[in-house]
Formats: sequence, structure tokens, C-alpha cells
Amino acid sequence: MYKKIRSDLINLQDKKFRQFNSVICPGIDNIIGIKIPVLRDYAKNLIKQEKNFKDYISFNETKYFEEVMLQGILIGFIKNTDIKDLLKIIENFVAKIDNWCVCDIFCAGLKVVNKNKEIFWNFIQKYLKSDKEFEIRFAVVIILDYFLKDEYIDKVFKIFNQINHNGYYVKMAVAWAVSVAFIKFQDKTFEFLKQNNLDDWTYNKSLQKIRESLRVPPETKEIIKSMRR
Repeated sequence: MYKKIRSDLINLQDKKFRQFNSVICPGIDNIIGIKIPVLRDYAKNLIKQEKNFKDYISFNETKYFEEVMLQGILIGFIKNTDIKDLLKIIENFVAKIDNWCVCDIFCAGLKVVNKNKEIFWNFIQKYLKSDKEFEIRFAVVIILDYFLKDEYIDKVFKIFNQINHNGYYVKMAVAWAVSVAFIKFQDKTFEFLKQNNLDDWTYNKSLQKIRESLRVPPETKEIIKSMRR
């Protein structure tokens, strides 16, 4: 199964997309070049055709970027599995994440979070306390995707105040999350921006992302601009 999947993925190569992906994923040199929708369709067909597709998720001898991405997509499609078993699968996969693209696509596919909010809220706490860049990013992107809600927003801002990591992809994730929070909870986010523990780079990047949003009116953007440190 493993050799066939690798062969299939190589046959799906889009050389132009490989060049594009190599630019947006700096430092990753094992990219085949497969667009995400194509990879998702392949994952769906694999589930239909291969009863033991879950075995592939635990395959550790991956050679290509897309093999890891495929594992993450497959996890998002798992159904009728005990939540404890699923969390273990997720935990094993998070340890493999070494770039923002795999991290963010994986998080976006974990729709199971919506039906298990408190379980996943507790699950990500250990990653928020990690010293590993992509473990923290995983937790922040999960918050961004699923926890910018009324019942969690105050807790979210407390968490952002506690994150202290110099990794570029952590800082970018926090800034991105703050900018999305601004769209959903403008008043509360304004208060957070007035008094917070964010480092200057992350704070200013948050303001930049807010100003780049098409959903923020010009007059508000001017106020945000004046708040730059």
C-alpha cells in the first residue's frame, strides 16, 4: 500500500505548483507538487478503496511533504472512532509537523473539534505550553479555527498574553488570530490591543493584518494605524 500511494502521488505532480509551493514553504525541499483539492480527492478515494487506510496514517517512513499532508487530511476524515483513540492519533501526527502549511491544512480539516469543544480545549493546553514552534502554532491555529466564540474569547486573549516564543510561525499565527478576533469581537479586541503582553513585532503584525482586512472600514483602519508601537 505504501509504495502504491507514493507512486500515485508522484503521478499527480504539478510542476508549476511545485515551484509555487517551494516559494511559500521555505526550507521544505521534499515537495512533489500537488494542489490541496487534488490531494483531498485522492484521500477520499483512498478511504473508499483501502479498508486499512488508517495504517497509512501511522506510516513513519515518509519521504515527501505530500505524504505527511495526506496523513493529516486522512485524520480529518476519520469517523466513528473513540475520541480518546482519535486524540492519540492526532498527538502522534502533531509530532510530525514541521511547517506552517501542513499545520494549517491539518487544523482546518479537524471538524471533529466542533462536536468536542471542551475535550479539544483541554487537549491543546499542553501544546500552548510547549517550547516547540509548530506545536504552539498547532494550538493557536486550532483556537483560530474553532474557538473564536463568545464562550471562549476571554480565555483566548488570556492565552495570547501568555504565549512567549520567538518562532516566526508562532508570532504569525497569533497575529493572524488577533486580526480575525477583531472582525468577530471588535470591542473586546480593541481593549486587548490597548493593554496586552504581546511583543512589539506580534502586536504590530496584528495591527497590519487588521488593516489589510476588507471587512474593516477605512476610519477604523486609521485608528488601528495610530496604535502602532
